[in-house]
Amino acid sequence: MDISSQLLHFTDPLHMDFDAQVVEILRLSDGRLGVLLDRTYFYPTGGGQEHDTGRLGETQVLDVYKDESRGVLIHVVDREPAPAGLVSASIDRPRRLRHMQHHTAQHLLSHCCVQLLGMETVSANINGDTPSTLDLDGDEPSIDNLLQVESLANIIITEDRPVRTYFVAPDQVHTIPLRKPPKVSEDIRVVEIDGLDYSACGGTHMATTGGIGVVKILRTERLKGKTRLHFIAGGRAVEYFQSLHETVSRLAGAMSVHPHELAAAVERQADQLKFAQRELGRVQGEMLAAEARQLYAHAEPLDAGRLILAGFTGRTMNDLRLLAKEIRLFPGAVAILTSIEAGNSESTPVLLVVTCAADSGLRAMDLLRELLPKINGKGGGDASLAQGGGSLASGQLESFLETAQRMILSGYI
Repeated sequence: MDISSQLLHFTDPLHMDFDAQVVEILRLSDGRLGVLLDRTYFYPTGGGQEHDTGRLGETQVLDVYKDESRGVLIHVVDREPAPAGLVSASIDRPRRLRHMQHHTAQHLLSHCCVQLLGMETVSANINGDTPSTLDLDGDEPSIDNLLQVESLANIIITEDRPVRTYFVAPDQVHTIPLRKPPKVSEDIRVVEIDGLDYSACGGTHMATTGGIGVVKILRTERLKGKTRLHFIAGGRAVEYFQSLHETVSRLAGAMSVHPHELAAAVERQADQLKFAQRELGRVQGEMLAAEARQLYAHAEPLDAGRLILAGFTGRTMNDLRLLAKEIRLFPGAVAILTSIEAGNSESTPVLLVVTCAADSGLRAMDLLRELLPKINGKGGGDASLAQGGGSLASGQLESFLETAQRMILSGYI
């Protein structure tokens, strides 16, 4: 089979509906079904660009790839197609156009990065559903530099320059000012953005730069010693702008400001929130200190200090720890604090915090080791503060605290 009949997208990337003969139906090594056609406009994965999808009659095309050993394109389908014969094929047009716009935009951005930043493109990934990427050599450009690249690319888009594709013989490659040397030695296909950029590429592209519509750089990141640039173009960029505009407008309306004033309004609210959080922390600290004083004042005497046993419902581990830190400031204080979840289940999770003042003569971690087996729990800590978790049968918290009380009183008084 002539491979040229398998690469018709080279000459006419906008031809997306065609008839073809089913030559062979294959059971692939991974269990999927593959179809060979006598002619096809489907694009196979390659050159950083993802494959086309579409239909062969009523059968859905899920993947397309080149079988290098046979020199044919295999169309992976979702189910058994019709027997060998004529079939009406249809390529997913929106997906193909997104790929064409993004691939042409990638060539344009690569040109602009060389011209303005002196940064060469190492590799690229073209995806119309998520942002496409290109990897550049060198450090991350500044925001100002990225805006210059983006602005130049969009100026060239408005110039609507022709985008030409053609093949050159190996002995004529030196006559083309390619941005990068070709990866193949035969069938060298050049994609030229009129007088600006020359790239050896087998992908699908728009006929003019105007067909890109618009390009937007979203962000950059450092990855394996390279700078990865994420971008969107064409219809995908329009969808992004529409979604962003809707979000900004809704937020601006909620805050009763003009969209242009939104950033300043958010910064003001962030400052107010930080102040409120500081105030809340201060008030919570005062409340915990007052609660600690109350617990200590009503606690049972223990040598020169006091023994605090407290059971709570719905308090967090962090809350128990903060309360324990306040309690251990009192002379001779020893505290066992617990919290369970609300509910009537047969087994209830329990949080446990033990604290001992420095002059209490007891160690929090020693007490915790004695208590954890009674709740089938695990934990750790040090002499002043220890914590753990386990479970108790429903209604057994009071009994657990009484057991802890007897253990401490019998062992140390």
